Amino acid sequence: MMISLDQISVKQIKGVSAPKEQELHAFGVQSVADLLDYFPYRYEDYRIRNLADAKDGEKVTVLGYIRGVPLLQRYGKGKSRLTCKIEIDGWLVTAVWFNRHYLQEQLTVGREVMLTGKWEQHRLQLTVSDSEFQGGSSESSGTGAGGKSAKSGTLQPVYSVGGSITQPWMRKTIRQALTQYETMIEEVLPHELVQRHQLMARREAVRHIHLPEDAKEGQAARRRLVYEELFLFQLKLQAYRALNRKRSDGLALRVESEWIRQFAATLPFELTDAQKKVVNEILMDMRRPSSMNRLLQGDVGSGKTVVAAMALYGAVRAGHQGALMVPTEILADQHMRSLQKLFGGMGIEVGLLTGSLTERKRRDVLAGLQMGIIDIAVGTHALIQGDVFFRSLGLVVTDEQHRFGVNQRSVLRRKGMNPDVLTMTATPIPRTLAITAFGDMDVSTLRERPHGRKPIKTYWVKHDMMDRVLEFIRKEVDQGRQAYIICPLIEESEKLDVQNAIDLHIQMQQAFPQYKVALLHGRLSAADKEAVMGAFGANETQVLVATTVVEVGVDVPNSTLMVIMDAERFGLSQLHQLRGRVGRGEHQSHCILVADPKSETGRERMKVMTDTDDGFEVARRDLELRGPGDFFGTKQSGLPEFRLADMVADYEMLEEARDDAGELTGQDDFWTNPSYARLRALLQKDQIFQGEQLD
Repeated sequence: MMISLDQISVKQIKGVSAPKEQELHAFGVQSVADLLDYFPYRYEDYRIRNLADAKDGEKVTVLGYIRGVPLLQRYGKGKSRLTCKIEIDGWLVTAVWFNRHYLQEQLTVGREVMLTGKWEQHRLQLTVSDSEFQGGSSESSGTGAGGKSAKSGTLQPVYSVGGSITQPWMRKTIRQALTQYETMIEEVLPHELVQRHQLMARREAVRHIHLPEDAKEGQAARRRLVYEELFLFQLKLQAYRALNRKRSDGLALRVESEWIRQFAATLPFELTDAQKKVVNEILMDMRRPSSMNRLLQGDVGSGKTVVAAMALYGAVRAGHQGALMVPTEILADQHMRSLQKLFGGMGIEVGLLTGSLTERKRRDVLAGLQMGIIDIAVGTHALIQGDVFFRSLGLVVTDEQHRFGVNQRSVLRRKGMNPDVLTMTATPIPRTLAITAFGDMDVSTLRERPHGRKPIKTYWVKHDMMDRVLEFIRKEVDQGRQAYIICPLIEESEKLDVQNAIDLHIQMQQAFPQYKVALLHGRLSAADKEAVMGAFGANETQVLVATTVVEVGVDVPNSTLMVIMDAERFGLSQLHQLRGRVGRGEHQSHCILVADPKSETGRERMKVMTDTDDGFEVARRDLELRGPGDFFGTKQSGLPEFRLADMVADYEMLEEARDDAGELTGQDDFWTNPSYARLRALLQKDQIFQGEQLD
């Protein structure tokens, strides 16, 4: 059997000593394959430029002739400034070197020199960072045959380096690795995909990404390697999905369509077409013997809760239990009340399990779950404690899933025998992100507004217009409506000059002595939070000053005004979530953003919020502004870290890679044909065949 590059130690490369080998290990580079896949993150442009085309302040590489005697000035301790007149493209330019007095001897009149540095056009001065002299002398390492430096007139790769691993050493070592092992680089993509997308061969792409002749060649190499990276990632997810659908170790829940129709008939409103479609998708999954793994994403107020309730109802009618895990106790309590109302008179028992239950109540709930007396458990992280057991858990629903870590979700799943899993989020996820982070899931989307819901009108005002904002609040409350006022901090901070909830609460009490003004923040006890929200829900309180504890799920249809103080302090998705707390009743709702953003990003956020109230468009713009890593927290979401690919810039290729991987794994030929053996070996290496859920 032929040895592969991932089996050859990096120490076999000429010039890699034992200490250097250890330093490379710290970078995750163990083998020759690892080193060749250690791609540059940008290039330094050492191609010769004409000064007439260069911009002031730009870094340039130019060719010139020494026309003056060098002048050396020494100052400070060991510091020096070396200047010399150089003729470049018909201009007489002053070249300046700092702390390189040793070059003085080489600056002889008439000699040709190649210089790289910062061009200051108004002073006709070049501050030099690199020099190469005719006859082979160079101040940087890496001089090649014929006396020319390895970087002369080229694009040079820039790698992530540190310690004693320098850029010149890394460049030289990767060149050496290519010299020794380039012929052993094997193709990993199927021939038909290379042809379909007109990609470079892998061997050619690896060489050209490290040593591009020009920008076009480097871009073509990157395109090939980005596609490969995305395809191999998607292949794992699509192979898992294909195998999971063939498995029969889940629960095939016998949910009758008639039950669901009867339940829908009891609702005080008509389901939207989108809700009907999504319910059908979920029920089809629940009836299969393989366990469901579906993401339900919908804009704020799109009616996800009733869809989840119908799925839970189906699971209970089929003889099993359901669990609904949410991130906060306020939301858990609200969901429990909503479900009790929806299931009123149907004989379905809903239990609440949160950290603030008394020991006695907790024991009663645990016993009820274990004996099957409680049909549906609604709770926070308390649901995944070691002493929580279900009689027969058939369906797990997690709401606002990105607030739970990967391990927390999988622990809840293991409370049953491969139960169906429905994951919900009110943070609409751009398709690009959904098919990356949730590539192993089926995705259902609610984009339609429930009947009768009006779009929320959004305004951006500066702090000096606060009097008008207070007048607007007064007008709404006088008509019997209610208002939220949100601010970023609980108490005053010396570090941040932003509104804080405690001070703002006092100010609002003074501004509206005729109204009840309440305060809600995360440091209140669970009982106090419940009391505050209960009073607001019953319209005993007209104005609620709060932190972002109300961001998710709080539902008070009579509240029609959301005022967000220091709105530039919040991310786009968070602003949209907060806005979604209003607009839930029959009356026109408004959102007022009070902000004086100093940054361009802050101003852009305000513009996006006033331009659209479509959560999917907001999410797309948020992804562009923030990047995927921050979209909902890389650590929590399990987002992959790609070597080359960028989920925003490369979204078209990501979709192509996903479609290609899905098409390939859906064919019986993929699992048996020898030409796909290498891809199957990669899947085997990643334990795709072990049957573990991909979280």
